Amino acid sequence: MTQNNILIRRYIIVGERRLSNYWWAIIIFLGSCGFLATGLCSYLEIPNWLSLFNPESKEPTLTILPFFPQGLLMSFYGSLGFLLSIYWSLLIFWNVGGGFNEFNKKDGFVRIFRWGYPGKNRKIDLSYSLKDIEAIRVELKQGIDSQRTIYLRLKGKREIPLTGIGQPLTLKEIEKQASELANFLQVSLEA
Repeated sequence: MTQNNILIRRYIIVGERRLSNYWWAIIIFLGSCGFLATGLCSYLEIPNWLSLFNPESKEPTLTILPFFPQGLLMSFYGSLGFLLSIYWSLLIFWNVGGGFNEFNKKDGFVRIFRWGYPGKNRKIDLSYSLKDIEAIRVELKQGIDSQRTIYLRLKGKREIPLTGIGQPLTLKEIEKQASELANFLQVSLEA
C-alpha cells in the first residue's frame, strides 16, 4: 500500500445502475409492448396471439378481443408500463443516487458526491473539514422495511447518510465499513 492509499479512502455508491434495475426496466418494457400490441390489435379488429390460449375452446382458434373495455384497458396498462420503463431507463442513464464518499487525511477534508436529476442542482457535492467530524453512527432498523445506514455526524450540523439508497448491505458489511471508517478518521463509533 502506498502512502496516498493510507491517507485517502474512497467508497463508491452505485446509484441506479444496478443489475436489478436493468432487469426490471427490460421486463416492464417487454410486458408493456405486449399489452400495447394486444390493445392495438383489438382496436384494428385483428386476431392476436393471445386468443390462441383461450381455455374455453378445445382447439386453438383466432378470435378478436373486443376493444371496449378489454382492448382499451390493455392499451391503458401498456401505455403506463411503457412510460414507466422509459422513466426507469432514464434513471439508469442519469445514474441518480450514484457517486462516492471520499475521506482525505492528506488535505484534511471529507467529500460526499452524488448525481441527482438533471437540472440546476444535478451535482450534489458536499465538502467538510475532518475537524468537524464528531462521530460515525450506525442505524439498524429491523422489520419488514429493514434499513442499515451509516451516518457521518458533524459538529453543529445534521447527520449525513453515507450509504446508498437501495444498496442493501449485510449487517457484517455495515459493521466492518463503519468500524474501519471510525478507525481511519479516529472518531467514535455509535450505534
